[in-house]
Amino acid sequence: HDGLLVGVLSGGSPRRSSAVRDGVLDALRTAVVADPGSGGHDAAPTGGVALVGGGPGDPELITVRGRRLLARADVVVVDRLAPRELLDELPPHVRVVDAAKIPYGRAAAQDVINRTLIEHARAGRFVVRLKGGDPYVFGRGFEELQACAEAGVPVTVVPGVTSAFSVPAVADVPVTHRGVAHEVVVVSGHVPPGDERSLVDWDALGRLSGTIVVLMGLERLDRIADTLVAAGRAPETPVAVVQEGTMRTQRVVRSTLGQVARAVAEAGIRPPAITVVGPVAGLAADASPSGG
Repeated sequence: HDGLLVGVLSGGSPRRSSAVRDGVLDALRTAVVADPGSGGHDAAPTGGVALVGGGPGDPELITVRGRRLLARADVVVVDRLAPRELLDELPPHVRVVDAAKIPYGRAAAQDVINRTLIEHARAGRFVVRLKGGDPYVFGRGFEELQACAEAGVPVTVVPGVTSAFSVPAVADVPVTHRGVAHEVVVVSGHVPPGDERSLVDWDALGRLSGTIVVLMGLERLDRIADTLVAAGRAPETPVAVVQEGTMRTQRVVRSTLGQVARAVAEAGIRPPAITVVGPVAGLAADASPSGG
């Protein structure tokens, strides 16, 4: 492994020694076991930034490359929705900066985050910007890349597993399905319909027949549902809302577009949550595909 020769002696039990050897190699490859002298494609540059998508929440769903770079970090700037359990594996010298953006609460300003990345990188430190999901799916990742580029700081981008598709999947909701949905749209709901700041054409979404995945829209779900129905989407359209998907605390509420706001309130669902609107939200796990 990257110049290392790994062998395990077990005193006459070759199957045991080979199994343990392979386990050690796997741990090295996924950075569960840190190798400070490792080089190659994922070697940590001096004075650079890595934008790492941490996945939907479960720490095992970060990519192999993301975990490798995290193990080489001098500084980690982490969001609230990133897999924070991974921070427990960091060496004691690693500085962790909490840039958590708690929904509807106090947040670190984006320009402060940008300055933090740039200042540490210019000081010769390797900085991992650990985000939830994928850095470029409503994660402001490209804003941070632009700021670093303007400052002359090299950036490595590591895509992550986006919660828009992975969270519905673990709740048995496919965002597409043969014969059911040939389109899927991912929408940010942090600005409600009718707000002058909104860039979403909610009327157009209401005319779709496929899947709509809404992120950051839980506290505006009533307005979103009413707008979609007013634009033509049937109030009987199935809806699934998944709170804290992929985590042990995951909860799922299934309802219809006309009733989902009430159902979510009665269930006490809180952010972070993903909302899936469309026929796929009404599929049963034992249903057979049909059509083309």
